[in-house]
Amino acid sequence: MTVHYCRGKHLDELIVGDVYAHRPARTVTEADNVLFSTLTTNTRSLHLDAEFAPNQELGQRLVNSLLTVSTVVGLSVTDLTEGTTVANLGFAEIRFPAHVFIDDTLTAETGIIDKRLSAFRPGQGVVTFEHRGRNQHGGPVSTARRAALVLRASPAAGKSG
Repeated sequence: MTVHYCRGKHLDELIVGDVYAHRPARTVTEADNVLFSTLTTNTRSLHLDAEFAPNQELGQRLVNSLLTVSTVVGLSVTDLTEGTTVANLGFAEIRFPAHVFIDDTLTAETGIIDKRLSAFRPGQGVVTFEHRGRNQHGGPVSTARRAALVLRASPAAGKSG
């Protein structure tokens, strides 16, 4: 008997054009922003200083944009890549159409943009995901394209990937 523990999707299950809406949502807290910013040594006052930020253009502390994109991508992991992704190959076209502030709640959806079999890694393929994040008002806050090396369900399954 073989037991499989996999929450993500294999290359064979991902269909170009499909969109996945990820839940639950994630509220970004002050602690999240402070911890992420300090761990990554981004000590910009606009992220960390509660006295400084209100006197700036945005009027409040801004959530670190890399925390925003990391959260949006992270929301997709359980649905799409847990146990099936070998490696991230790269990120491209990262955009932040709106700011995220402390206590904003982020939701995410991911579109399958492209996929192909790997020319060099039997049983694996390359998938291009487009991750899109929205705030609690439905406004877009982040988009990013990500290429990842993904396992096939079976190395012998099909030839088209």
